[in-house]
Amino acid sequence: MLKNIPAVLSPELLKILMEMGHGDELVIGDGNFPAASNARRLVRLDGHGVPEILDAILTLFPLDTYVEAPVALMAVTPGDPTVPAIWEDYKDIIRRREGEHKIEEVERFEFYRRSREAYAILATGETALYANIILKKGVVK
Repeated sequence: MLKNIPAVLSPELLKILMEMGHGDELVIGDGNFPAASNARRLVRLDGHGVPEILDAILTLFPLDTYVEAPVALMAVTPGDPTVPAIWEDYKDIIRRREGEHKIEEVERFEFYRRSREAYAILATGETALYANIILKKGVVK
């Protein structure tokens, strides 16, 4: 056991976060996200929701300050009436942990493409729709 490390961050996930370098991307997928079929490295966190995981990760993980938008969300498909309320939770967590950062919305198939190139994908049990998020790692200053 270690002190001050959120319990949701498993040894496997901590290893991946440590291995990642500046500019590498991490995907946190909701329960509907095709994580296993897109991941180069897959970490299962089925019993947890994305906000809990995002908050824990951002205690250790710096966001990239050298890009316009170090955070990406899967955009709502045109014609879908869903309004992802969970996005406000993400914005609050990011603001509290990392300050103000631009967040971009990425079209679904482009989001999948970026996911296939990401360093790792975290598969969660999140039930909210459009709860997928990509984080670009920065440098520790």
